[in-house]
Amino acid sequence: MHPYDRAARFLIPVGALAVLVTVLIVGWFAQPDRFARGFAPHQPIPFSHRLHAGTMQIPCLYCHSGATRSRIAGVPAVETCMNCHRVTKLESPAIRRLTEYYQSGRPILWQRIHHLPDHVFFDHRPHVNGGIACQTCHGEVQAMDVVSQHMSMRMGNCLGCHRDPHAALPAGSSIRKGAEQCGVCHR
Repeated sequence: MHPYDRAARFLIPVGALAVLVTVLIVGWFAQPDRFARGFAPHQPIPFSHRLHAGTMQIPCLYCHSGATRSRIAGVPAVETCMNCHRVTKLESPAIRRLTEYYQSGRPILWQRIHHLPDHVFFDHRPHVNGGIACQTCHGEVQAMDVVSQHMSMRMGNCLGCHRDPHAALPAGSSIRKGAEQCGVCHR
């Protein structure tokens, strides 16, 4: 065997492995902040989930009503906020700003917290209607003054739950597994 053949048999696999490891490391550390745990962008109006969902025990679906009937849970319209804030906390600077939005008819441009890559399709309906609590993915929002991304938006987190959903499902659920076919989430 020629000495170059021996070197090639060693260098090609080692070189390929080095390239693969480099790509994986760069991909992991170069992910945009919006995909990372702890991402909490500045919002146009301060909003405490600790107060609203925690202390006052307003259900998630009161404000995020789209979650049961749409792919996207959405953020509440200004009118939803004004259902209560027509009569309460009127002197608060944040509520004054909210009232200005309401009276002008302008939407509040909330900054999205939970982002998925563009190539991923996610639908809230089967998850919420299947009984999975919002806190499973979004964290204990009822204890957060400033909401931040609780779960990394990496595929492994979704697949882990789809393969063994028992911890996320209510007791007695008939669901045994979630879909694992690529085309369910990647369209």
